[in-house]
Amino acid sequence: MNYSHLKDKVRTYNTILKNTKDYRAAWNKELKQMIIDNLNKIIEETKLKAYVDFKDEIENLEVVSLSLGTEISGIAEKLPGDKIKRPFIKSNGALIFQQLFNGKVMMMIMYPYIEGYGQPKPPMNLEILRPHEFQPEFILRYAEQFLREMIEWEDFDDDVPEKMGINPIGFGINQVTEDQN
Repeated sequence: MNYSHLKDKVRTYNTILKNTKDYRAAWNKELKQMIIDNLNKIIEETKLKAYVDFKDEIENLEVVSLSLGTEISGIAEKLPGDKIKRPFIKSNGALIFQQLFNGKVMMMIMYPYIEGYGQPKPPMNLEILRPHEFQPEFILRYAEQFLREMIEWEDFDDDVPEKMGINPIGFGINQVTEDQN
């Protein structure tokens, strides 16, 4: 029996396991803090109303995010019989840097979402990188893309409702036009 192919696979497997340990060490040693520092610098330089959030409840699945926070959306449900209104809360979106199970880092955009109004748009996966591939200038590029997406979401135009990820409501929404036949 020839074990050469199996031995190659075992070597590859062991290399991947070692890489995972190395990637996790790099995240803890430098990458996590570099991301936090650069995001704080972006906030400081641009005066963006945002904050850097760090979640470490699960070891080796940590998350750093640039969050635009939450607020009352301005939309409210009128409750029957009273003059009380229940406000809908809006999550304003976030740029996420998430450590994956294998030590690589995934960058993604979480879109704004108004609770009780349509379905949230799925997150946009920007990129997955090994820690040694990550460069500080990438953070600025991700932030620019994040803000482009937030501007597009906030400046929603009814010409293309599918872009926002909500189901519009109202009279005539489901009418078929001659062009669609």
